[in-house]
Parts: sequence; C-alpha cells; structure tokens
Amino acid sequence: MRRRPISRRQFIAKTAAVAGGLFASPLFAAVTPKRTAVDQVTLGKTGLKLSRLGIGCGSNGGRVQRELGQDGFTRLIRYAYDQGITYIDTAQSYRTHEMVREAVKGLPREKLFIQTKMSGVPEKPLEVLDRFRKELGTDYIDSLLTHCTVTPKWDDERRRVLDAMEEARDKKIIGAHGVSCHSLPALKRSVEIGWTQVHLVRLNPQGVWVDTPAEKWNAESNASHVPPVMEQMKLMRAKGHGVIGMKLIGNGDFTDPADREKAIRFVMQSNLTDAVVIGFKSPAEIDEAIMRINNALAATV
Repeated sequence: MRRRPISRRQFIAKTAAVAGGLFASPLFAAVTPKRTAVDQVTLGKTGLKLSRLGIGCGSNGGRVQRELGQDGFTRLIRYAYDQGITYIDTAQSYRTHEMVREAVKGLPREKLFIQTKMSGVPEKPLEVLDRFRKELGTDYIDSLLTHCTVTPKWDDERRRVLDAMEEARDKKIIGAHGVSCHSLPALKRSVEIGWTQVHLVRLNPQGVWVDTPAEKWNAESNASHVPPVMEQMKLMRAKGHGVIGMKLIGNGDFTDPADREKAIRFVMQSNLTDAVVIGFKSPAEIDEAIMRINNALAATV
C-alpha cells in the first residue's frame, strides 16, 4: 500500500511536536545547567567575571580573619578556591592585604577576582592605590570601591578619590570602580550618579545591619528598612550596574541555622545581586554557604 505524501505544513507540525516532546522529556531536563554558588557570573555591565559567592576578609573589621594567622588564613583561601570560589573581598581597613597576597601565591591571577576598598579621602589616592597593589602583590585590582559612605553628598566630598579611580580604570590599573554604602541616603546617591559601576549593598530579610535613613554606618535597623534598600537595588539592576550583596548573615549575628537559611534563600531568590560575599573562618562555614545557596538557586524558577 502506497503512503500518501505529507504536506509541508504537516511536516512542520510533526517536527515541532517531536521537538516539543524532547524539550519536555526528563532527559532534556537532566542536562539543563543548574545555577550554583560557584558559577562564574558577570558583574553588571563591567564585563568582569567572578564567582557568585565570594570570601570576605573583613569579619568584625578583619579581626576574625587576622586571628586565623597566615597559615590558617591561607588554608581557608585555598579551600575556598578549590571549591570554585575565585572572588576575594578585602579592604584597607581590614588590614588583610598582605595576608591575601601570601594566600594566593601560585594561584593563576587571571582566575581570581580581587576587590578592595579605599577609606576616606587620602591626599594622593593614586599613591594609596599603588601601595594596595604592592600589598596585594598584583599589578591590577579587579574592583576598587570607596569605602563606607553615609552622606547624600559623598560623591562631592570624595571627588578627589572618584577622579583618581576613574583615571586608574582608564590606565587599566583597576577593572571597575564603585562604592560600599552604609546608609540609605548614600545608597540612593550611588544609584543617581553615572560614576558608579559596582555597588556593595547590605541585604538580609531580617534587616540586621542594613542601610537606614540615618546617616550612620551602625544605625539600628530592622526588617522595615529592607524594602527601601531593595527598591534602590532594582534601580541598580535596571541601569546595568554591578551589584554585590553583603551582610547576608547579619555580620555573623545569625547563629541560628534557620536564620542563615532564611537570609540566604531570600537574597538568592530576590534576583537583585550578581554575586554575594560572606566572611568565613572555617571550611565548614564555606561548605554550608555553598549548600544553602545551591538549594536556594535550585528552588528558584
């Protein structure tokens, strides 16, 4: 019995049906890439790559990491790197630059993302930056922030620093520049100005240590202060700025695992950050954060 030839329309319909079945099959779902804590992600429009989870070197002003000693700190950084964490976050005020330099010796520099922060308004910011590079043992710094701004006029007050950072980026001494804000007025200003490429933002659903209307870095805060911060973060994302979340576990105050779970799940599922940074003091803390972030991302549609 001869088969009747099918029309072009029938062929296309059958092909689409087969393709649809493949995409809906368990086999296709099994090979769909899953997002993880250690994915390499892009930081806003900067084009820079970093791991979604970073290791912070400033718990309690860096005291927690300094007290590990160089050997303990090096082991921690190497453990994080072996898990896929390539983003290291430090600052002038943490006094951990030299510790980072020793910890990353022998690691491929091009695979690391090092972010540090400059305090205040030094007379010669470029000379301070040169010192940072020597302390960190690197020719360039991936991201440099002006640290701990609290007033709505911080960009005018720190103009000398902002201009120097822009010059450093033009010379490829740094990959991007930005700001670490510690009040809502400062945060709003960081979104308004065109200079900002990277934001380091305090975020957790409990509202512990998040930015408030008070022009103080350590103002008392609670959950009611979270929505205004999130509104600013939405604007950052809309402008293509790089957004890194910090204080996810309340500066270490969330000693109850349920609080850590709640906070990490909230931040990961908010879709308001490119990456996040957490200060660690042990491999177990790194393992827990990776696990919680992976679980939160897996539950995100």
